[in-house]
Amino acid sequence: MSALLAIEDLSVEAGGRRLISDLSLAIGPRERVGLIGESGSGKSLTALAVSGLLPRGLLPHGSIRLAGREVIGAAERELNALRGSAVAIVFQEPLTALDPLMTVGRQVAEPLARRAKRDGAPLRGSALASAVLDLLRDVALPDPARLAHAFPHQISGGQRQRVAIAMALACRPALLIADEPTTALDVTTQAEILQLLDRLASERDMALLFIGHDLAVVASAVDRVVVMRQGVAVESGPVATVLAAPSHDYTKGLLQAARHFDDAIGRRL
Repeated sequence: MSALLAIEDLSVEAGGRRLISDLSLAIGPRERVGLIGESGSGKSLTALAVSGLLPRGLLPHGSIRLAGREVIGAAERELNALRGSAVAIVFQEPLTALDPLMTVGRQVAEPLARRAKRDGAPLRGSALASAVLDLLRDVALPDPARLAHAFPHQISGGQRQRVAIAMALACRPALLIADEPTTALDVTTQAEILQLLDRLASERDMALLFIGHDLAVVASAVDRVVVMRQGVAVESGPVATVLAAPSHDYTKGLLQAARHFDDAIGRRL
């Protein structure tokens, strides 16, 4: 089976400094992979590179093939065709990712309408409004008719993250990138978001790239992990293998720190 995402020898440079070095990673259809590392390890840059969203001044080298198409060097028109249908991203802090001046319903409606137009079956008026409510229900938001008319600051952090997930799902992506989607949430809400992502990935046959620094959270969401340190992948393998017998000192240090934290809050890795 060919890879949905194939990253080969990816490097990202800024001002002559390498932020990511020679990263190779493949994700097959419906596969769930975790990208683990501390802040500044290159995890989020990898997500942006995959989506063709690297800021100006950051130069990628190597190859990123998404749904069989090369991302590096592609024209913006080609990248727009991939965003949404091939890949979508859920970012860490939905309050900054969502438009504060637009209602929740309107923000979900935009990608829904864009995908429907792309498919040749435009959605408008009551049909579009109904599709928005269906999607809000699918991400388990309570009272979607009311929330559709709310602004982001009027709902909770967990509800905002569900809205962000709904927007990412609106275009029915083959690969969902979840970039530390639970970091700003309390433990109970974290668990709810993880269960939601697990259900949606299964129901929609999506592949998942889950990015995080919390080993317990990432391990519960994926089957295989890649550990990054200072822009370099230092270890990879099945979750059970990496957690039980890490081979790199950096991974061992992450596990030890995670276990100390878990012991302090009564959670088990």
